[in-house]
Parts: sequence; C-alpha cells; structure tokens
Amino acid sequence: MTNERTAEVAASRSNRTRNRILLAVAAVVIIDVLAALFVPPTPGASGSFQFPVDGITSNLEYPPPRVVVDLDPTSASTSMLQFHPSISSTILTSWIVMAIVLLVMILATRRMRDIPSRLQNVVEFAYESLEGFATSLGGPRAAAYVPLFAAFFLFILFSNWSGLIPPVGKLEMLRAPTSDVNITIGLALVSFTIFQVEGFRHLGVRGYLGKFFPLGEFRKGVGSGAIALFVGLMELLLEFVKPLTLSMRLFGNIFGGEVALAVITALTVAVIPVALVGLEVFLNAVQALIFSVLTLMFTLAAIEGHHDEEHPGGHDELPISTPVPHPTLERSAAS
Repeated sequence: MTNERTAEVAASRSNRTRNRILLAVAAVVIIDVLAALFVPPTPGASGSFQFPVDGITSNLEYPPPRVVVDLDPTSASTSMLQFHPSISSTILTSWIVMAIVLLVMILATRRMRDIPSRLQNVVEFAYESLEGFATSLGGPRAAAYVPLFAAFFLFILFSNWSGLIPPVGKLEMLRAPTSDVNITIGLALVSFTIFQVEGFRHLGVRGYLGKFFPLGEFRKGVGSGAIALFVGLMELLLEFVKPLTLSMRLFGNIFGGEVALAVITALTVAVIPVALVGLEVFLNAVQALIFSVLTLMFTLAAIEGHHDEEHPGGHDELPISTPVPHPTLERSAAS
C-alpha cells in the first residue's frame, strides 16, 4: 500500500507540473496573438506596413541603449560604446536586478533556522551547488573565491533572463543589461581588476611581474632567456585580451538571442517564439556560467607562480627524502 501511495503521489505531481507548463505555453501563445491583433507592429517610413521588415524592426532594439536620465543634456551620443554621462535603460534594469537579488538573499538569510524555510532551502541549495561546482573545477584554492563566482553567476543569470520578461524590452526605460556592450565591458573590467589584484596580492609585485618578464632565465643562456621573455610578453598581451573576450562573448550571445527572437516573432507570431524562449533560458544560463567560470579560472591562474606550475602540488607537497639504511641491516647484509 505504501508503494502504491507513493507512486500515486509522484504521478499526481508529474501531472500538475505538466499541466502548469502547458498552461504557461498556452498563455504565452494567446498573449502573442492578442498583441499582434491589438498592438500590431508599427509601419515603416512609407506609411504602410511591409512584411516582414517592419515587423522585425518593431520587435528589435538596436545596440545603443536608450537614455533614461541625461546628466549632460548639452551633448548627445548615439554610438554603441557610450562615454556620455547618463543613466541608460540597461543601467536602470541592472539596478533593479541587483535590488531583487539582494532582497531575496536578505530575506532568505535574515533568520537562519536549523529547519529551513522553503526560501532558505532554495538559496542554500543554489549556493552549495555553486560552491561544489567551483571547488570541483579549481580545487581547494577556489573555495576562497566562491562568493565572487556565485555573485557573478547570479547577477549575469538574472540580467540575461530579465530580457525574456515582457515589460523588459517593451518599455523604453527597461532593457536586459547584458544586451548592452557597455555593461558587459564594465563586468569584464571588474573581473580583470580582481584577478590582477589577487595576483599581486599573492605573489607580490616582483613575483607577479616575473611571470611576464622572466629575466632570471637569462642565467641559463641567451637563447633560453629570449624564449622565456617572448613567451612572457605573449602572456602579458593575452592578459589584456581577456576582458575583451569576456565582454564580447557575453554581449554577442545575448544580443544575438534578442535578434533571433525579434525575427522569429515577426515571422511566426506565436508558437515558435515560445520554443525559442525556452532555448534562450538555457543558453542564457550557459553564458552566465561561462563568464563566472572564466573569471574564477583567470583568478586562480593569476595567483599561481612558476613554482606551482612546475610542481602541481605546490607548497603542500612534502619533499621526497632519501631513505637512510639502518646500521643493523647494513651489518647483516655485509655478513
């Protein structure tokens, strides 16, 4: 009877979950159809609606973000990379995302209990999962950087997902933060600063710069020193490429997803965009994970000196000592 009851409960939960998913899909399809009927895409410059061009342009946001509050009205900038003092739609949305994440964390950890609430249980499970994943990648050294890894992952994840919520992208003052190259460059520069500071802090100025300028290798000969210096300079060049790759990868994937959604929505109105939104939910999570993992790995690489590279065990390895034979054994062997 107990097994039958357990099977019935599991089947009931599975049915409820399936019904909720089907209901959500049906609701999205109905909303898309009603929006196409009552709020049709705006016509183009000719005054008449031309399919599918006007439908795509009506659903697509171009890379330069909209300015919500202009702090310097005397000048204007329409370039993709902004140096104009203003509060853009992406900055405003990122503040909202940060406020929501912080509020959830505060509510979940305000009254910690041995028997956790549902919210505390979810937050603890998420953090412990991220902690286990980070330490499985970076080993014991990664434990100190788990809060950094989790903070980057959660902020970028919810920033990516915010673009899939109907008000974001439909209202001029709201837009997914990571679809703006200015935001992704800012995140990459924060990441770059962190792993450079950690490198200097752990290895010292001489030790960290010695990874890029290994002048001591010239003691082994001019050829060895020249090769080591060339490799070090290449590594130094790659250090400055890291923030570029971090920012452009994140921006390109999120903005590319928005373009794909705009095009498919304009062409098919309802059903296929729902499937594409489901795909974007997964891809956005992958992009958040890639950015946070690369930040963690770059930080661990920055604090690793040449000695650690030559000896993977680092300073924790015990030196291998030569065994000393016992005098009694020597006499026995001689006899």
